Amino acid sequence: MKAMILAAGLGTRLRLLTDDRPKALVEVAGRTLLEIALSRLRAFGIGEVIVNVHHFAGMVLDYLKTNDNFGMRIEISREEVLLDTGGGLKKAAHFFLEDSSGLEEPFILHNVDVISTIDLQRMVQLHIESRSLATLAVQARESSRYLLFDKRLQLCGRRSGRDGETELVRPLQHMQALAFCGIHVISPRLLAMMTEEGAFSIVDCYLRLAGREEKILAFRADECYWRDLGTPDKVMQAAQDLKQKVLL
Repeated sequence: MKAMILAAGLGTRLRLLTDDRPKALVEVAGRTLLEIALSRLRAFGIGEVIVNVHHFAGMVLDYLKTNDNFGMRIEISREEVLLDTGGGLKKAAHFFLEDSSGLEEPFILHNVDVISTIDLQRMVQLHIESRSLATLAVQARESSRYLLFDKRLQLCGRRSGRDGETELVRPLQHMQALAFCGIHVISPRLLAMMTEEGAFSIVDCYLRLAGREEKILAFRADECYWRDLGTPDKVMQAAQDLKQKVLL
């Protein structure tokens, strides 16, 4: 099984921590965000990963070389211009299509700046059993943005904030507004359906496809530890959690 780690962002919310390094090399309790993400993926049996880079890209390459790619096959997708989540995945699509044996096997897309105990094995199992195009890890928690799901946990829209603007792409009753965790399981057939060009959000692509009755499913991870490491304060809190073995 393969995965992609999204690590090309500028890390603007993490300054001063990213003034001299990419977001992927910010440390939490002595471990880089990239190493934490790779270790989590490796623990679930993933041995092949592509990482997109932009800001201080050379530092990421040197770091991986110094650490012998952490015993994994790792490729780099260098973005001269930031392509956002959807554009970044589209540029790296060749990695998931390079051999015919992997064309039916789902892959994982994982933000570098989130850490969690979300059970990737259960998430992949749900994805396969439901025959979803994509499965998104979500939680019922406060967020500045929500994805909207129906009672079958299929994606129907999005909303900004608790009472913000709502966008629906299919009829919705019994709405569930859930916060996305930055972890996806994706079927390779999605790659041919990404008609957007340049820099674009993968959520925009998901919504377009959901509006065409494609199955974009939620994986409820409410009981799991999850933290977005988008600010220095959150990095400090995650370091405390690691020391207290909240996150293993």
